[in-house]
Amino acid sequence: MTETATTVRRTAPGGSEQPLTEAYDTALLDLDGVVYAGPDAIEHAVDSLAAAREAGMRLAYVTNNASRPPRVVAAHLSELGVPAEPADVINSAQAAARVLAEKLPAGAKVLLVGGLGLEEALAERGLVAVRSLAEEPLAVVQGFDASVGWTHLAEASYAVQAGLPWVASNTDVTVPTARGIAPGNGMLVAAVRAATGVEPEVAGKPLPPMHRETALRTGAKRPLVVGDRLDTDIEGAFNGGVDSLLVFTGVTTAAQLLAAPAEHRPTYLAADLRGLLTGHAPVTARPGGGFSCGGFVASAQDGVLRLEGVGADRWDGLRALCAAAWTALDADGEPADGRKALAELGF
Repeated sequence: MTETATTVRRTAPGGSEQPLTEAYDTALLDLDGVVYAGPDAIEHAVDSLAAAREAGMRLAYVTNNASRPPRVVAAHLSELGVPAEPADVINSAQAAARVLAEKLPAGAKVLLVGGLGLEEALAERGLVAVRSLAEEPLAVVQGFDASVGWTHLAEASYAVQAGLPWVASNTDVTVPTARGIAPGNGMLVAAVRAATGVEPEVAGKPLPPMHRETALRTGAKRPLVVGDRLDTDIEGAFNGGVDSLLVFTGVTTAAQLLAAPAEHRPTYLAADLRGLLTGHAPVTARPGGGFSCGGFVASAQDGVLRLEGVGADRWDGLRALCAAAWTALDADGEPADGRKALAELGF
């Protein structure tokens, strides 16, 4: 049986006797840092997704990146060897456009700060993208695009100061690229916020508009969120009441996972997307204290995490450490020091 993360407060990673491809009908996959980084597929992603599809799991791609339309993302995925149709891609631009369409009359003009992804999402909802306050828009929408510069941010600031509703596709502070971690839309939103003192309405993960958009477009009955970020992917799954798999091919580190508050704790964790194809060892509380998983035993003593035992899979050791760390954090309110234990596992 698969442990359901959302029925109880999570104090340990979940276990599944079945491969996750059998336990869930749909994988809701983040893209940046999970399937690809920049123009290149992440190692093991193509083969793992092919195997998941062959096993009968539906694959949907859910991204906070609003810069490219679904058709462009689907073409990129297909070029990488991951066959995809535009309908398989759900992005924060679509969620933001739906939020605006529910506020504005059909045909309303919206000041666009972003790229083609947002422009096409607005058009899908019967809204018209404009680039200047002089064109009398009724709202502002902002999403990531590499072309956004000072002029665009200034125009958005003028419009927000004039009292127009402001919707941001997402507020991810960083975005992974082929060269490393770069500033994301959250940094661009912060510039407008600093200039105006106004907070935008945010549509993307981890907030409800994105979960609603995904539910409407996929119809998944037993979804599994797959992502690399605690504060968007995993928190979004928590907010939506669904299970999640954290992969370590993007921005999250093992140390950050050990210090995660309840809303940032994934159901499962794995090195990469091969984690979809396997079962996951359960974590067991020991009568004398501590937690065991796959031959490893972890405990928290005097604010320090300790690891004992030997296992074949270091990820089992990390699962046990998560249980010890999260339990101690909930009890004491302070993260336990796991540096030595993580080093012993090679993290």
